[in-house]
Amino acid sequence: MPLSELINLRQLLHQTPEIAGEESATAEKILSFFTNLKPDQSIQNLGGNGLAFVFKGENPGKRILFRAELDALPIQETGEPSYKSMTEGKAHLCGHDGHMTIICGLGEKLASQRPQHGEVVLLFQPAEETGEGARRILDDPKFEQIKPDFAFALHNLPGFPLHQAVIRKGTFAAGSTGLTIALTGKTAHAAHPDAGVNPAQATARLIQILPKLPEKLKNFALVTVIHAELGSLAFGTSAGRGSLSLTIRAFDQKDLDGLIEMIKTEASRIASAEKLGIEFSLVESFAVSKNDPNAAEIAEKCIEELGLEIVEKTEPFRWSEDFGLFSQSCPAYLFGLGSGENCPQLHEPTYDFPDELIETGIRIFEGIAREVNG
Repeated sequence: MPLSELINLRQLLHQTPEIAGEESATAEKILSFFTNLKPDQSIQNLGGNGLAFVFKGENPGKRILFRAELDALPIQETGEPSYKSMTEGKAHLCGHDGHMTIICGLGEKLASQRPQHGEVVLLFQPAEETGEGARRILDDPKFEQIKPDFAFALHNLPGFPLHQAVIRKGTFAAGSTGLTIALTGKTAHAAHPDAGVNPAQATARLIQILPKLPEKLKNFALVTVIHAELGSLAFGTSAGRGSLSLTIRAFDQKDLDGLIEMIKTEASRIASAEKLGIEFSLVESFAVSKNDPNAAEIAEKCIEELGLEIVEKTEPFRWSEDFGLFSQSCPAYLFGLGSGENCPQLHEPTYDFPDELIETGIRIFEGIAREVNG
């Protein structure tokens, strides 16, 4: 397929976004594309709406996996490309439409020339934006059929020169999780607050104390208060319920897990002192994305051979990527591809994936596949 047709595919995907958990029509478009490529194995409904396509070599060897994401964001697009999102309040503002297209282009390369050894798996993952998709993929019994020896993924990066490869040894992106602390006391008349148990003081103390807990750790960690709620707007009532929501992030998985437990311990202590009930709920959990040295050697050799400009980051990115969970199950490697110094940032309503990156991404991924599988 000419590059122009891959660009048309990317723009079609951009026009028809689906958010996490709703990616069935997107999956159908990808399935239709791969039907013509005749992969050796196709797996549908993987971890939800996920898809995997396997291209096998004649000889035994490693099984490697390349991952793209199916889902868009629940944000209204305000840019004006000719292929603007046709779905109100939903748009591909993170570049997953481009990532999918790159993997489709890689599929064409593998279909025209099968690997010599082992297997190459092309995975289209649902629900990346909510941090749920990778876990669902890994927990699906069908994943055992494609469990890889290596896994690779890329993410486009606004703010970096177009086509520049952004690499890093060790942690590439932080792990993070959302945590909501629900406090339950006793509602009372505002004229007699002593007759109730109001969570206001506990909430105020938690807002002051919890963001300071990362100071106890040696490595980078961050606790951000994102939402607080207390009672209701009823002036005759002393609140009996409250909640506090935080985003917790760290560059080290042990630090992240430890910080969550520190927060729970401190919050429980304060709630107990204030005679409040307490419950915790975790949402949108992303594991630390950690690059394996052997996988890094393979990928970075291919990037260098293509003559691309390379920048090595001194610190991990503070944002999170659901691909991090794959790095806990096999040697994995995530890298960035610059999408332009003047490109709007990810998740901004005017962001649009640059089509110039499609061919670059395909060349890198094909180089990795040929390096490992021939």
